[in-house]
Amino acid sequence: MSSATAERWAKARSFHHSLFPPERVAAGRDLSVSVCLPARECAQTVGPIVRTLLGLREQGVIDEVVVVDADSADGTAAVAERAGAVVRQEAELMPSFGPVLGKGDAMWRALSALDGDLVCFLDADTENFSAHFAAGLLGPLVCESGVSFVKAFYRRPLHPRWGPGVHEADARAANVRGEDGGSVEDGGGRVNHLMARPALALFYPELAGVRQPLAGEVAARRELLEGLPFVTGYGVEIAMLIDSWRAVGLDGMVQVDLDEHHNRHQPLSALSPMAATVLATVARRLQEEGRLRGVMDGPVERPPLAGATVA
Repeated sequence: MSSATAERWAKARSFHHSLFPPERVAAGRDLSVSVCLPARECAQTVGPIVRTLLGLREQGVIDEVVVVDADSADGTAAVAERAGAVVRQEAELMPSFGPVLGKGDAMWRALSALDGDLVCFLDADTENFSAHFAAGLLGPLVCESGVSFVKAFYRRPLHPRWGPGVHEADARAANVRGEDGGSVEDGGGRVNHLMARPALALFYPELAGVRQPLAGEVAARRELLEGLPFVTGYGVEIAMLIDSWRAVGLDGMVQVDLDEHHNRHQPLSALSPMAATVLATVARRLQEEGRLRGVMDGPVERPPLAGATVA
């Protein structure tokens, strides 16, 4: 029954970004919109992304663009500021909660610095960024009734230019290079394919239709996000997905096809701890539901912002 529910949801609540061009989103919205880019060492990509988003602001699609920087050593903050974004250092947000413990923690703290009724989180390391990443995600919140949470999905080719720190041995071990040395259509997102989706299909079959549970691109109503706990590290995406489903159900969720996504890829050696974090995050939720016992401590979680003391 649950898998059939997931299939029906995927057919009825999956959209292509082309249904939500900027003009339609701008004309239909009556709520304020914030776009946030959590960033760490993204100087090469953050500038073009910010400039594209400011173009959407001029079109009336969004209201503010905020980059939350992780004290990047490569000048990410300066590049983003020159491009026109508001830049905040993650360590300066809600400092009473101590050191920032990863991307999820930065996203949680960022909510305290964003003004929008609708919040869109985008990755700051996306290459060849296009306006449809933001407009496509915001579109269902603006144009479709009853939507509170929007998740991206896309094809993520893995190119022979593996990115910083990726060794040829890791590439060969990953078994993702094409015979001609070119890109592999869906070679990226390996933790997504090998851990996140199978775990959801097994333990949360209602969510089996979600194509990219670990996608960093998401848009949601502020009141929903403020009512969720945030896993502080790499598990934030799958935790947010499960917790949003608990809060608003499948009827309040949609996914949007953004076509193709290009960004840095991790070496195979880095994927095991990522997969372990995803598994620990799912296990913690199963334990909360009484379906699993004796789970070891997983990543730290921040409480719902709605009940936290902001300092």
